Amino acid sequence: MGQNQQTKLINVIGKAEVEITYDAIVVGSGISGGWAAKELCEKGLRTLLLDRGRNVEHIKDYPTAMMNPWDFNNRLETEAAYRSENPVQSSVSNDTNKHFFVNDKEHPYIAQKPFNWVRGYQVGGRSLTWGRQTYRLSDLDFEANLKDGHGTDWPLRYKDIAPWYDYVESYVGITGQAEGIPHLPDGVFLPPMEMNCIEKNFSGKIKTHYKDRLVINGRAANLSKGWLGRGPCQYRNLCDRGCPFGGYFSSNSATIPSAAATGNLSLRPHSIVSQVIYDEQTGKAKGVIVVDELTKETFEYHAKVIFLNASTVATASILLQSVSKTFPNGLGNSSGQVGLNLMDHHSGAGASGEHEQFKDTYYSGRRPTGIYVPRFRNINGQTGKQEFVRGYAYQAHGERREWKDTLMITGDGFGESYKNLLTTPGPWTMWMGYWGECLPNAANAVTLDHTQKDNWGMPMVKIDFSFGKNEQLMRQDAIESAAEMLSVGGFKNIKTFDYNFPGGTTVHEMGTARMGLDPKTSVLNKFNQMHDVKNVFITDGSCMPSGGCQNPSLTYMALTARACDYAVTVLKNNNL
Repeated sequence: MGQNQQTKLINVIGKAEVEITYDAIVVGSGISGGWAAKELCEKGLRTLLLDRGRNVEHIKDYPTAMMNPWDFNNRLETEAAYRSENPVQSSVSNDTNKHFFVNDKEHPYIAQKPFNWVRGYQVGGRSLTWGRQTYRLSDLDFEANLKDGHGTDWPLRYKDIAPWYDYVESYVGITGQAEGIPHLPDGVFLPPMEMNCIEKNFSGKIKTHYKDRLVINGRAANLSKGWLGRGPCQYRNLCDRGCPFGGYFSSNSATIPSAAATGNLSLRPHSIVSQVIYDEQTGKAKGVIVVDELTKETFEYHAKVIFLNASTVATASILLQSVSKTFPNGLGNSSGQVGLNLMDHHSGAGASGEHEQFKDTYYSGRRPTGIYVPRFRNINGQTGKQEFVRGYAYQAHGERREWKDTLMITGDGFGESYKNLLTTPGPWTMWMGYWGECLPNAANAVTLDHTQKDNWGMPMVKIDFSFGKNEQLMRQDAIESAAEMLSVGGFKNIKTFDYNFPGGTTVHEMGTARMGLDPKTSVLNKFNQMHDVKNVFITDGSCMPSGGCQNPSLTYMALTARACDYAVTVLKNNNL
């Protein structure tokens, strides 16, 4: 179903809006914003969903989804001019999906140290291009800040969010398998995507050799069977072009159509929220001010409840711009914590190797997930590393070397023997990359530069971020451990790598409006409700007091569903 069949699409240019008052306003339509719209609409609230970019309709607006490599002018190679104009976005995009990423030149920001702020300004946001790895946090993560003193204590524990993990997984569709690992809780799974022979062999070797390490199926929001009218996955592994089969979860294929089906959704694209309006008399937010992306006209919308889901950096920016007599330093910022404690997982390092066996075996299809090595450092007293706190996990995959890789190794060649070399599958290889936890640190911050303005007259976002000593020590251990594990797995010609990615490259920004028990040290309570402004909720990555080492989107979704349930309950009881 196209989202506009039931959606009131607001795209008014040059004339007054027909309707300005709603029950709820949701700012941002990505992973968490789409969930907020779905939940609020299904609970009966007339909801306005705002996104600063263009509208993207499921299937219709995926122009490259069915294209072959030879259909592109540069055969999938990204033009030098695009890379030059988009140094940040081109680090994660290419000719097949660059229409789902912003133009760096048109959307500048200030990076006081290298930081890649990857953005997708369109309806659906980065839910169209996310990596789809989905893992639960556990009490190892929720209790970490309290136990080691970094950051503030989470205001909830696993038992509080576990039912909501169940709830969102039952809708999203997660391929995976129960493993019984306490610090990586099992979930509601569709059948897993089977490991290939080299991954199975590696998993067996690791389980035999180590008492504290396992290799399991990657858990991903790709559908191994048809689910709620979507999918199944076609094993094309072209997910970041948009999937016309609905084979993976996105706002466009799932939550926005669900919200639209209620008849309660109004969608306004091209809507840049400049600030949340605070009412001094009521002590509540009464709405938002929107600058139209195309005309730069200003509009005002009102609602009883507001969900900010613009993404971590953008949400912090909106709060800091929302100044008033009561909040001269930004909406709900009596704690002074808005914008602080920016985090991102550190990644881009590990090891690879070649295996001499299984030359008579190949595989079919392009599976959109690989294997996963759950965290094994600092789980208990026997798994500690005195050099650093917290831990990391690996994402990995095994495959046979392809002709492009052989070409890079052999260089130039000629004749029948060289053709046979290129058309014969190479040895089995494995790539292992780590994802490590980043400690909350108030020095890593998002602020505003009021001396420089963007194209819509708003202060330029300024990001000051760097990984600390703990992250660097963890990184080195992860590189060494990857090489060691590949050796145990029987791999040869093992090579370590370190891409030295700056912050932001993993695209897991978190922090800046953290949850907490104490209003003096946090922005949100245990239900993602602002301590200072009770009718404003924030459920994107901003809310995270810490990040664990697991991919965070599943947690955003669960927190969003939980917060919406609470918000509607207190609203209907006239307690909001």
